Amino acid sequence: MLERVIFELAKLLNVLLAAVLGFAIGFERKMRFKEAGVKTHTIVCIGSALIMVVSKYAFEGMSADVSRIAAQIVSGIGFLGAGIIMFRGQKMHGLTTAAGVWATAGVGMACGGELYLVAVGATVILIGVQCLMHSKLRLFRTKKYFTVKILFVQEDGASAKIKEIFGVDRFNQLVIKRKEEQVYYSATLNTDKELSSVHLDEIMNECPFITSIERCDDE
Repeated sequence: MLERVIFELAKLLNVLLAAVLGFAIGFERKMRFKEAGVKTHTIVCIGSALIMVVSKYAFEGMSADVSRIAAQIVSGIGFLGAGIIMFRGQKMHGLTTAAGVWATAGVGMACGGELYLVAVGATVILIGVQCLMHSKLRLFRTKKYFTVKILFVQEDGASAKIKEIFGVDRFNQLVIKRKEEQVYYSATLNTDKELSSVHLDEIMNECPFITSIERCDDE
């Protein structure tokens, strides 16, 4: 009886290690204000380790294929990841976090399978990759685009001037309206230039033919 208690306590240490590693991964996500943070990653890692321990030791001596239980973790985490991914406007968010949760489940499985070096090493690699990809190095920087709507009076060189200012070669949408004796162009474009309120004011002052500029990043 005592031997069984000691044996189960030793296996409980596997789950405890999974909790520590899951917490470490989730803490990095929390620091970046992601959808899934400390609680999600910790629980996923604990649950994966627990299922691995149960599948490995609770069915010893039985004819059941215990590896099939562990395989269900992967598909089960897929449903959880799908809940994290969302559309906001025309953009998809949460893919990296969902992939991180899936990888965290793998760390928990490694803990439950007593592959301690693999579990710890994978955690270090996972956190390291996340930090590296979020660094300010130009190689890993994702270019951000802003959607802008501009209303301007058509005159010689107006369209070319606007394209030059915003660094684009075409308008995504263009609507032409005539009001009294003037022709107005309503154009939508995507630019990778930073557009602070001060910068927009400067553009309006330099280009009197522009009547309005509207940022609509989430559309």
